[in-house]
Amino acid sequence: MMILIPILMILLVLSLVAFTLMCHWKVYAKAGKPGWACIVPIYNFIILLEIVNKPWWWIFLMLIPIANIVFIIIILNRLSKSFGKSEGFTVGLVLLSVIFWAILAFDSSVYKKIEDAPATA
Repeated sequence: MMILIPILMILLVLSLVAFTLMCHWKVYAKAGKPGWACIVPIYNFIILLEIVNKPWWWIFLMLIPIANIVFIIIILNRLSKSFGKSEGFTVGLVLLSVIFWAILAFDSSVYKKIEDAPATA
């Protein structure tokens, strides 16, 4: 009985990881990117940056402590806006990511690339 609990915990965690991976795969595919890209480290973040229309060098911003949290929230906000969602959905992506990635993956929302406003001189 004592060994059964850790095995069940491991199975629960593995199934949650598999479900999350499936949701990410589906979101990448909805955005017109290869779904398999979500399983390749670093490359998955490059593709996510392409989805939210940000430059690849933002990866280096993820190396700055504390600031990386702000940039992740910006990226998640742009992701939710790319699928026609509001800032409330961004809060959901930050706080309950598994559930909100699943909503993003399996609802009827359509991806629309966000264009940045042109810089004015």
